[in-house]
Amino acid sequence: MNLMISTTMIYLTLPTILMVLNYWFTLTKPDNEKLSPYECGFDPLKTVRPPLSIRFFLVAILFLLFDLEIALLLPLPWATQLPHPTYTFIWTFIIMSLLALGLLYEWIQGGLEWAE
Repeated sequence: MNLMISTTMIYLTLPTILMVLNYWFTLTKPDNEKLSPYECGFDPLKTVRPPLSIRFFLVAILFLLFDLEIALLLPLPWATQLPHPTYTFIWTFIIMSLLALGLLYEWIQGGLEWAE
């Protein structure tokens, strides 16, 4: 029990001492120069971060979906050695059909067009 108490005391006091030392010895004197954004010596003319297009997120979601499809279909060759491989092929066909229908729907709705 004594070892447990001493270990707990070390775990509590060492980070506390380090945080206090960090607070005392750091130099933080913010002024207008340090707080202003830096753009190669020029004053900022517009917002620092332009807004992202929603199409970027659409492409990212489509990438994740098809990446998930590959992850689901990767064990398919080994699944042919299961006792009932037809179940695996049926589920594979269902997953592929749903993803293909979703892609077709997005294509017809114009969600994959980059030009506005």
